[in-house]
Amino acid sequence: MIEGAARFTVAGDAFDAPARTVVFVPDPAARRGAVATAANTTALVVGGSPERPYDVSPWEWVAEAIPAWRNGDYGTARRTIEEGLAHHPDNAGLLYDLACADALDGDRDAALAHLRRAIELDPHYAPAAHEEDDFVSIRGEPGFPP
Repeated sequence: MIEGAARFTVAGDAFDAPARTVVFVPDPAARRGAVATAANTTALVVGGSPERPYDVSPWEWVAEAIPAWRNGDYGTARRTIEEGLAHHPDNAGLLYDLACADALDGDRDAALAHLRRAIELDPHYAPAAHEEDDFVSIRGEPGFPP
């Protein structure tokens, strides 16, 4: 924790971490997360293994796209997510999020194609698509998942 404060949960154990706290997670498979408990909190995360370089996870591309998304700049959000897909070409989550951005940006064909591919890779996205507000513009289109 560089500044601020956060509540961390590591392998089911929760604890508060003020500024200048180092949290060591010895088991890379341990489920973990953190929630800021102070304004302007900044955390630095370091990880990896000696045998391979760091690989940006798919969700980081979506996180980078969120500011553009929130500002209605769906073209920039799409390009950012597409960069993530260049690194993770068959990531269902990225494809689903790209389909959302496509739909919001008015590209019906791309939205349907990306959504279909996301569902092929991970069928749980099919029911989610029926609840997703971003798909209002394409929900009645031929090719939308049943």
